[in-house]
Amino acid sequence: MFRRDPKSAFQQMEDRYSRQILFSEIGERGQQRLRRSRALIIGCGALGSLQAEMLARAGIGGLLIVDRDFVEFSNLHRQTLFTEEDARERTPKAVACAAHLGAINSEVEVQSRITDVNTSNIEELLDDCDLVLDGTDNFSTRYLINDACVKHGVAWIYGAAVGAYGLTMTVLPRETPCLRCLFPDVPRAGSGPTCDTAGVIMPIIATVVAVQVAEALKILTGRRQALHRSLMQFDLWRNEWRRVPLGAPDGECPVCNGTSYPALEAEAADQIVVLCGRDAVQITPLNRGRLNLAELFERFRTVGEAQANPYLVRVQVGDYELTVFEDGRAIVRGTEDAARARALYARYVGA
Repeated sequence: MFRRDPKSAFQQMEDRYSRQILFSEIGERGQQRLRRSRALIIGCGALGSLQAEMLARAGIGGLLIVDRDFVEFSNLHRQTLFTEEDARERTPKAVACAAHLGAINSEVEVQSRITDVNTSNIEELLDDCDLVLDGTDNFSTRYLINDACVKHGVAWIYGAAVGAYGLTMTVLPRETPCLRCLFPDVPRAGSGPTCDTAGVIMPIIATVVAVQVAEALKILTGRRQALHRSLMQFDLWRNEWRRVPLGAPDGECPVCNGTSYPALEAEAADQIVVLCGRDAVQITPLNRGRLNLAELFERFRTVGEAQANPYLVRVQVGDYELTVFEDGRAIVRGTEDAARARALYARYVGA
């Protein structure tokens, strides 16, 4: 029987990514650079899961996926990487994403973190990453990403989508304006529409992510001269595309001139975030530790209908639902009252 010699790793790469290598702007050299790159994706919902899938299929070397939430059926119309089984099990998005990416491209080193990104971990998450992609759903986290990336000289790609409208911008620290240059003040919570209040359609997700990942490929393969260097806006329902060219960083921006990083210098405290449109509040305690989920599940069973998987425990108590993660973070559903959510957390999880 005729046996072929095992292919070298390079030959395998040529086969798998042959059509991408044929694109002259990437070629073999660009593909090799991509294989040596590592990206951090913060938020693994509609934007983040598609970013991860595109980069994994393209052959990036490593991905760190960070997300605080779990999969729900309302996600499935636009979050293409997840399945009904993920929603039934309420699998954390970061875990589900890593599992599906492993089936798509086993050569990519994928790490997942089930956590909320905040001042205590953002700089550690950036360590050894070549690029950050924004898959978040709130401005407070985006300003945190912005300040940390500019401080450490890591490029990041902003993106957002709601309804049929989306926008994206690539930030090259101290070379292009940062997010704070364009929008000095963080928008007030609840001041704008969200996917949970105004809805969203899948085509705008795909449009924003397509531009974000194209920019990522340019950076990671060494083709920065091809970056669009603008704030790009898309309205697919009105058939409007707009590109606002960006100049140099604002000389008065404290982040770009290195005088301060406001989002990183916020006073440490328990973080309580109202999840707009979801009738829910997220509580991230300052003094976090690893919870024993098995013990917590047994406690929860005495007060209400409880369920658990390896990553979280959930209990329904009257009109409220508490979902508690191993790191102590919780999502309290049934209220947008931060004080009420904190009281429920203290009562059923602990102060």
